[in-house]
Amino acid sequence: MKYVVVILDGAAGWPLAELGGKTTLQAASTPHLDALARAGRLGLARTVPEGEEPSSSAACTSILGYDPIADYVGRGAIEAASMGIRLKPDQIALRLNTVTVTDGTMTSYACGHIATEESRAIITDIATALDDGTFKLYPGVAYRHILVVTGHLELLETRYTPPHDISDQPVASHLPSGPGSEMLLDFMRRARPLLNSSAVNRCRAASGHPSVTDVWPFWPGAAPRVMASFGESRGLSAALSSGVDLLNGLAVLAGIDRLDIEGVTGGSDNDYARQATEGLAALSDHDLVVIHVESPDEEGHAGDAAAKVRAIEAIDREVVSRVRAFAETAEVRILAMPDHPTPIALKTHTGEAVPFVVAGPGIAANGGDAFSEEAAEATGLLLDPGHLVMDELLR
Repeated sequence: MKYVVVILDGAAGWPLAELGGKTTLQAASTPHLDALARAGRLGLARTVPEGEEPSSSAACTSILGYDPIADYVGRGAIEAASMGIRLKPDQIALRLNTVTVTDGTMTSYACGHIATEESRAIITDIATALDDGTFKLYPGVAYRHILVVTGHLELLETRYTPPHDISDQPVASHLPSGPGSEMLLDFMRRARPLLNSSAVNRCRAASGHPSVTDVWPFWPGAAPRVMASFGESRGLSAALSSGVDLLNGLAVLAGIDRLDIEGVTGGSDNDYARQATEGLAALSDHDLVVIHVESPDEEGHAGDAAAKVRAIEAIDREVVSRVRAFAETAEVRILAMPDHPTPIALKTHTGEAVPFVVAGPGIAANGGDAFSEEAAEATGLLLDPGHLVMDELLR
């Protein structure tokens, strides 16, 4: 038996008046996901434990079959692992975004989705000026970077707000606060004049693109303890494809092989077809493959309902169709699901249960008729805790 997991990041959401009272999942044309829902076991899974931050970190940890509380790793540390950063016991890794703040308002948590080469050039300049025995910057992909702080474990207790949670809102009341916050605020202040004088920023402004006005640290994580590898816990070899450091970092920590597929990104420019084709090819020497697609979440954060619908449809058309075709030639079980909702109205994540479907040999249909939040709820099946979804696939 082979297994395929398709994660439609952030694809779930809330009904929208502009979509006739439908969610983006309901509004999207998804014949292949709907076929899985009719043929398989459809339900809801609570991937984010009650009371926990509704982050992709907790949600995707659940989908991979790990308990996001018992196996907790701070997101900064997960993303650091993806970048090959080995944290020492006295170090904290924080995610650091390049952002645009205009007149005190968070106008872009991603600096207009700045290109990787531009963002890295800016971060490299800041690192040259500000790296010392306490701070060290590591350039990442697009707007996502890592700041490692040595000797200040109190930063684990600092209060942070992810910048995508405050789109189009004043930032003053959302800056880091509490233990250790002053040193981070000072780092942010010292970065601003460097950003103001950045040649890259001048070029962006000249071409009409938003400038990086600030760096924004959040999501701290300490050196992770050793997690049981996926192979040890499940007895299966696994591979994963994703365009974001979070999933790649989880793969590193769980001993899952990372697939380096050209054209796989975290946005709408993702090469869906290539990701599916090369992801499925990994089943020649792996038992299970995870195909994680970030684009619905990005469009949810942007508040663009039409673009989110298009992203969901692209996953169905280019990824799920190929997975179903592959399943006709081999004994394959399929799990497809979002990790969490990213409602257009909020432009950020929520923690409600999300629809999932498991289909394939040995899985009996349970009356689902479409892949949506409403149809999944109608089956009466709820997996709580959500990490039981991997058991549903492998049972």
